[in-house]
Amino acid sequence: MDIIKEGLHEPVKISLAVFFAGLIFKYTHKYLKDLVMFSLRRIPFGLFIFLVVVLLGLLSSIITAIIASLVLVEIINILRMDRKHELFYVVIACLSIGIGAALTPIGEPLSTIAISKLKTWPQVDFFYLVRLLGPFIIPLVLLSGIIAGFYKGHKAEDTLSESEEEERKVESIKEILFRTFKVYLFVMALVFLGYGFKPIIDNYVLKLSPLALYWVNMISAIVDNATLTAAEISTSMSEAQVRDLLLGLLLSGVMLIPGNIPNIICASKLKIKSREWAKIGIPLGLILLLGVFVILLFV
Repeated sequence: MDIIKEGLHEPVKISLAVFFAGLIFKYTHKYLKDLVMFSLRRIPFGLFIFLVVVLLGLLSSIITAIIASLVLVEIINILRMDRKHELFYVVIACLSIGIGAALTPIGEPLSTIAISKLKTWPQVDFFYLVRLLGPFIIPLVLLSGIIAGFYKGHKAEDTLSESEEEERKVESIKEILFRTFKVYLFVMALVFLGYGFKPIIDNYVLKLSPLALYWVNMISAIVDNATLTAAEISTSMSEAQVRDLLLGLLLSGVMLIPGNIPNIICASKLKIKSREWAKIGIPLGLILLLGVFVILLFV
């Protein structure tokens, strides 16, 4: 009964966040183009891209990765950049959103499941992942913004258009409710999955060192990171194991489209092919994994 109760209870917070953030976006997105154009008339294009990447990355932990991704899609559609720049900015921004959303348990399913499975630890609360991962994630979000801002932004500026935005379908309340319901069911399933994988965790995963867990979780590039979190994380782990496991999952998620929720949403809505994504995502992910690995060796 405790398992069923937990499965019904744990998805509530993230589902409510997805629902209310979706409502806010539904009724405010029509003002987004005016805000974008107003900003671009007053600040350089590179600075604008920096702010978009950083703000969406940090805010995704509150408005959820799903809504942050929808905002990103709207902004990209408004900017109307050439394909090369569009792809690069989308991949970088999805990295920022994907890792930033993990800072709170309402940002994305990975963080919801992590907090759910570790909640018996006395130090675990709403801001636990900020304390555990923030020293790595926040600088990486800022670095993502800097890279995006300096990536030949002046060339893309010429492609901006002041013409009317193409009319796109506005989400209905029914669609928002359906998405919320899907998130609820997904997180509930992950809670049950975590219990099912406990014998495997106890017999195999717990024996791995923190850095081994970091590299093993490169499979997050092809398998949803929330599913892997449910399958691997345990209160029997050390805090270093949990930290390195989650960092490996989050950083690998940028490499391929299936690796993260923002990747899937943006690739679908912007019609980005797997090969297009991989050309940028794989080198970016490997560089980040190596860079953070070096840091982890000394902490």
